[in-house]
Amino acid sequence: MSNLKKHKFPHSFSTESGFTFEEANVAYHTWGTLNERKDNVILVIHALTGNSNIEDWFSGFFAKSSPVNLDKHFVICMNIPGSCYGSLNPWSINPDTQEPYRGDFPVFTVRDVVRFQQELLDHLDITGIELVLGGSYGGMIGLEFILMDNRIKSACLTAMGKSHSPWAIGISHAQRMALYADLKWKGGFYEKDYPPSEGLSAARAMAMITYRSPKNYQQKFDRNFNKEKKVFEVESYLEYQGKKLVDRFDALTYDRLTKSMDTHDVSRERGTFEEVLGNISIPVLILGIDSDNLYPTSEQKELAKLIPNAVYEEINSPYGHDAFLIEFEQINDALKKSFII
Repeated sequence: MSNLKKHKFPHSFSTESGFTFEEANVAYHTWGTLNERKDNVILVIHALTGNSNIEDWFSGFFAKSSPVNLDKHFVICMNIPGSCYGSLNPWSINPDTQEPYRGDFPVFTVRDVVRFQQELLDHLDITGIELVLGGSYGGMIGLEFILMDNRIKSACLTAMGKSHSPWAIGISHAQRMALYADLKWKGGFYEKDYPPSEGLSAARAMAMITYRSPKNYQQKFDRNFNKEKKVFEVESYLEYQGKKLVDRFDALTYDRLTKSMDTHDVSRERGTFEEVLGNISIPVLILGIDSDNLYPTSEQKELAKLIPNAVYEEINSPYGHDAFLIEFEQINDALKKSFII
């Protein structure tokens, strides 16, 4: 078990867009103990609507089949800035106004997220990171960590690519359009006491379709019809998932984090993908999911070809993109097979 911890930055933090926060804090969880050299670290990065408590969403990481050994490793996961689980976010108080930032809160690029998380790693005097591990948005951040932090010794990246594709950007924007169509949304922000829950619920329903596969929906729902509610079971499921996210998340956060994902492009202002990724020298395990329609395996195979010391493994699953949060046994087997941990 681990308790939520917080660290307040001793100085201001500025985004690539030029927005400066005079006050900032990061929320995080840790497991295990730092060794004397402070280099026994495993850095886990959560995905879009996740949080820093990986016991909640990645329990297989602590299973007996996992290569992670808490007697040996120090595991850390930080809440991404912009998220509503403890770190700096749109509902943090702006010291200049004594009101939440709300719509003034900027989009953090993926590189901003790395620099933000490095603040805590530096505060903890961490000298080496044995493994950085992330899936989806977390994998995008993990790839930038490799390029921006020489403490990283190996990586495991799942269900993402070298940049956010037009396909993925389009899907994210369609979800944001659902937010903006909500009558409570006002020009990029919304009324103080009335968040656009209907828009967020609709956005989540769209996302849930892309997170799973047609095969999984066929197996799970078929054409079963709920006579009492007068809806197909799949409709009832999507409505439930939308409401479930509304109960624990926030529309402004969803808007800013999906836009953050859209900034993912390791070649930006660096050179070609071949040049940038060809300079990575550490071992990297890249996992694709055979049924992933959101980030198809062609993206992971391409990434593996561009990184000199990369190994590609494929997860076989009917669960689509969500398999990286479900198929723990296959992920742990791939980690043990690889030479990275």
